[in-house]
Amino acid sequence: MLLLLFLFKEGDIMKLALLSVTDKTNIVEFAKGLLENGFVLVSTGGTYKHLIEHNISVLTVESITGSKEILDGRVKTLNSIIHSGILYKRNEHSHKETIKDLEINSIDLVCVNLYEFENAVNNGYDEDVIIEEIDIGGPTMIRAAAKNYKDVLIVTDKEDYEEVLYKLRENQINITFKKYLASKAFYIIAKYDQAISNYFNPKNKVLELEYIKDLSYGENPHQIASLFKKSKHSGLMDFQQLNGKEMSYNNYNDVFAAMEILHDFKDEAYFTAAIKHGTICCAAAGKSSVDTYLKSYKNDPISIFGGIVAFNCKVTKETAEELIKIFLEIIVAPEYDEDAIELLKTKKNLRVLKYSNLNYTENDTYKDLDNYFIKQSRDLCLINDMNIVTNKSPDTREIEDMFYGMKIVKNIKSNGIVIIKNKTVLAICGGQTSRIFAIQDAILNYHGKDFHGAILASDAFFPFKDSVEMVNNIGITSIIQPGGSKNDQASIDYCNENDIAMVLTGIRHFKH
Repeated sequence: MLLLLFLFKEGDIMKLALLSVTDKTNIVEFAKGLLENGFVLVSTGGTYKHLIEHNISVLTVESITGSKEILDGRVKTLNSIIHSGILYKRNEHSHKETIKDLEINSIDLVCVNLYEFENAVNNGYDEDVIIEEIDIGGPTMIRAAAKNYKDVLIVTDKEDYEEVLYKLRENQINITFKKYLASKAFYIIAKYDQAISNYFNPKNKVLELEYIKDLSYGENPHQIASLFKKSKHSGLMDFQQLNGKEMSYNNYNDVFAAMEILHDFKDEAYFTAAIKHGTICCAAAGKSSVDTYLKSYKNDPISIFGGIVAFNCKVTKETAEELIKIFLEIIVAPEYDEDAIELLKTKKNLRVLKYSNLNYTENDTYKDLDNYFIKQSRDLCLINDMNIVTNKSPDTREIEDMFYGMKIVKNIKSNGIVIIKNKTVLAICGGQTSRIFAIQDAILNYHGKDFHGAILASDAFFPFKDSVEMVNNIGITSIIQPGGSKNDQASIDYCNENDIAMVLTGIRHFKH
């Protein structure tokens, strides 16, 4: 007979709670609450030591199993006594008889969180260290308790400690709550196994998608939509909503387009872009947030209406005064002056978002093709080489506009072009089936603009010289494009004949 059995008189009802946690946040408070609710605590090495240091009455696992921890702690709870106490069905006569005959104590609550495997991988630890962070006993106990959730409370999240104690105290533990804890436990195990699988076989990667919430609808009212998150790491879309209606599917999609362009302009002092239906309609750099916004607005006051305005800088009161003059869906910025927030909140439905990060979570993207996914690395390389191929060289201002223009054009759908002057978008067109169509539509849509002295940036090469001929007619003085067409020389010759500078970058930016 084991030591623990001598602690209780025959007929006593003993509620046993087994605690084994890597993250010990609030475990002392949780343990105290369990004691107050009549539980006897049992724990493993590190957790046991932590509780003893805080004067918590707790027994060792050895006092239940009669077996010491062995193999440097690799085997602690892998024991039939432990798992029988967790897994037996309390309303099954044969189970109860077996437990009684073998003098096994029931375990009615299991509180476990796991070794920090992902943390070891992310910190680049040696493989031997990473391997030791593969938890065996923890997942086994979690799985056992979750399987027997009707009889055992399985607690895997420190955020649930307070609610568990409250429900125990108020006698409100019901089957719905037990199943909630079990579902969370199985999810944690699945995530843990995914992380290990991804480490050992990164090419056969398991994508982890955590459900966040349902959305009102998808791109159209007849489509069902939800929001999921792939990782706990902070990314472009980790923003705080300060005002306005709930975000919709289209809102999230458009905000991501805004965040992608902000990522490419995070080193610009002041920059603003307006996005409509996932497409940049105007953008500008300037001396302040209000300066950049007004330049953008004045360049295309039609498309910006009902769109998103994104800043890489603080929104001031002066900027907010301009923003509320028209209907906008969303404002995105890293900071807001307090009086700016108050002004924006006068627009009850205006979604005001505050972001804190302009770095991607990871370098890969995935696209859903029904039963298939295609994967690629992000387009983060702007230019391979600034190769001036014409007799005329661009001046300093034109070179600055060229870099600016390539950052813009890489973020619009191909075929795409953008016309820039003084770091302000004068005309833009993307998603065309022909590059010449993109130029024609840009000129037509922005009819009446003065393009003299502007530069044109293209996401891919010109298949014929007709594109160069067309932009020469509107006063473009410099062109930047990837190059790579068999007809490049014809375009270069035309530029030399018409005093136009051309730069080839050696890298295209298709976006489909």
